[in-house]
Amino acid sequence: MKPKFLNVALLVIATGVFIYAFFIFDNQKPLRYLPIFGNKTYESKNGKTDTTYHTIQNFSFINQDGKTITEKDFEGSVYVTDFFFTTCHSICPIMSTQMERVAANFKGNSEVKFLSHTVDPEIDTVEQLKSYALKHNANVKQWMFVTGEKQSLYEIARTGYLLDASEGNGGPDDFIHTQNFALIDKNKRIRGYYDGTDSTQMNQLIKDIDLLLAEHHYKGR
Repeated sequence: MKPKFLNVALLVIATGVFIYAFFIFDNQKPLRYLPIFGNKTYESKNGKTDTTYHTIQNFSFINQDGKTITEKDFEGSVYVTDFFFTTCHSICPIMSTQMERVAANFKGNSEVKFLSHTVDPEIDTVEQLKSYALKHNANVKQWMFVTGEKQSLYEIARTGYLLDASEGNGGPDDFIHTQNFALIDKNKRIRGYYDGTDSTQMNQLIKDIDLLLAEHHYKGR
């Protein structure tokens, strides 16, 4: 009786594993995968081709609380980034209002963060950024407004996030003004671009953040 009972028990366990693997686990697979933007490099090794994707370089800026933040503050999170300035009266207020709406959808979710860079660091002091952040109900733990050296801010906009195709070195006459947001995954890769003045694209951004989280959860199991 014992061997027979053991066989039945093993069969039940195996059936449960099969059901989980093919029905429950697979249902957690994202409906689709977001593209990966930027240049790619390929390396063949032992008959296999490895692909290396463009990633965001390391950075160091100052947030609205006067604290230094780096790429390490975004480890384990996907994040949305943009470039703005507080005295802008055209696209920036719309962008910040739309970012506020997206951030509200993920309030308290430590896996989702937001990073807004000033393109006018001479005017946008820490105090100015703090006031602007409060105006848009930004929790510094989730949505950071940052300033820093103009050259570093402009370099990461162009060579990191690929948000501006114009040439420039961050000098006195250089200026970046883009309404586009970039969505960055947990591996520091660009996964989407969105017009921050377009509410329809912001709705898509919300959906794509959920997709990206589902992808990370699914592949991380």
